[in-house]
Amino acid sequence: MLRDILKQTRHRFAAAGLATPDLDTRILVRHYLSLSDADLITGQGNATPEKLGLLEKAVIRRLSGEPVSRILGYREFWGMNFKITPDTLDPRPDTERLVEMAVESMRNSPPRQILDLGTGTGCILLALLKEFPDARGTGVDINPGAVDVSRENMENNGLSGRAAFLQGNWTESLPDSVESYDLIVSNPPYIPLGDIESLAPEVRNHDPILALSGGGDGLDAYKIVVREIKKILSPAGRAFLEIGQNQHDDVQRLVEESGLRVIRIEPDLSGILRVLEIGHGDK
Repeated sequence: MLRDILKQTRHRFAAAGLATPDLDTRILVRHYLSLSDADLITGQGNATPEKLGLLEKAVIRRLSGEPVSRILGYREFWGMNFKITPDTLDPRPDTERLVEMAVESMRNSPPRQILDLGTGTGCILLALLKEFPDARGTGVDINPGAVDVSRENMENNGLSGRAAFLQGNWTESLPDSVESYDLIVSNPPYIPLGDIESLAPEVRNHDPILALSGGGDGLDAYKIVVREIKKILSPAGRAFLEIGQNQHDDVQRLVEESGLRVIRIEPDLSGILRVLEIGHGDK
């Protein structure tokens, strides 16, 4: 029976032109039928009518174009599971490059205070707190729903009390008690408004527009964030920004005009320049 379910589901996904029919099938069947990896390999396992009904609803959602992570309600990032909702961006594997760079850069001088602007699920900040056990974090998001999700993700990942998640517009809600931050990170909205309609349906129809649109040129958030980083980054601190495709020159210009410097720009998994490391001082 299980082999037939796997075969039929895979066929339906492939016929619909989904990019990863095998992977989608394995993930959804495993989840909704409460199976182990061994069950999938051997083709053994029983399913109740109730579980089969839940699986069929999930398959229909996937066939409509809804991402698997949205159907499940969570996404894995940096070895942790993060709840996602309509209020949050779905964390992407490419964003792990930002975490990697921050850990590489600050391994020998661990940060004490970390700030995440536009925190969403909290995945970047919580991944960094996992790597830097003595650090405290602050995550800010304009969407109160996202703030609630990030707090829940902190609890669910065993990091209770390590961060304060605040609702506000960039730095406006930051506490006066912290004068500067050793590490500032941000994955702000950076898609030019005119490009939203050309995004993949899985992104365009399911990620919140507030977390995608960077205004007419895609740079609205950076014009604010870079200016604010200049004020609150500690003298020896580092900031890491995720950027959109072909935005490195424009964002580097904004950084340099603010009096900060770009230390390096690194590519994502596809070779697209994706993350800037920023610090004080001259080149």
